[in-house]
Amino acid sequence: MKFNTRELVTMAVFGSLWGVVEIGLGSLFHVLDIPMSGTLMAAIGLSIALTGRIFLPRKGSTFFTGVIASILKLFSIGSVVIAPMIGILSEALIAELVLTLFRRPTRPAVLAAGGMGVLYTLLHPFITNPILYGRGIFVIWLDLLDRGARLFGLDSGVWLPIVLGLAGVHLILGILAGWIAWGVGSALRTRFAGSHLMMQNSYKQ
Repeated sequence: MKFNTRELVTMAVFGSLWGVVEIGLGSLFHVLDIPMSGTLMAAIGLSIALTGRIFLPRKGSTFFTGVIASILKLFSIGSVVIAPMIGILSEALIAELVLTLFRRPTRPAVLAAGGMGVLYTLLHPFITNPILYGRGIFVIWLDLLDRGARLFGLDSGVWLPIVLGLAGVHLILGILAGWIAWGVGSALRTRFAGSHLMMQNSYKQ
């Protein structure tokens, strides 16, 4: 697929915004030890990427926005960046695939893309940790249950409610990200279209 200069600039703007937020806010969340910080960052990042997709409804633009954000993540100071980079790329790819299935970036498509993209963060440690850090799947599973138990105030032995609860929280945050993106993206596109029309009319006078 080919993008013109304006489209490339648009993707660069939204990708840079996602990357800057990952570097700044992500580092702050890490220092403050905010619960579910990775999930929150995924929701914020995808809301930016999906806003860009509504503003620029071109197939592939969401993924390339994530590529730019992941490259900028390399400039994070004092933190491990490989796993977050993989996470950003995976979230953008999943959102892109969901939007492709819907063919057009309608509201349900954007909500689904946000939900599925953020839900991936629940599985992300099971994919990256064994490869990058040599952690066992069982250890990651116990960590997941422990975090969920503390979040919901449950015993870690009741794994099913914990897993379902975590999945629900991830989906809700992702859908919320998509909802925000739909509102902001639609407003931006309407505003830009109005400004572009005014410029054309001024040239004709």
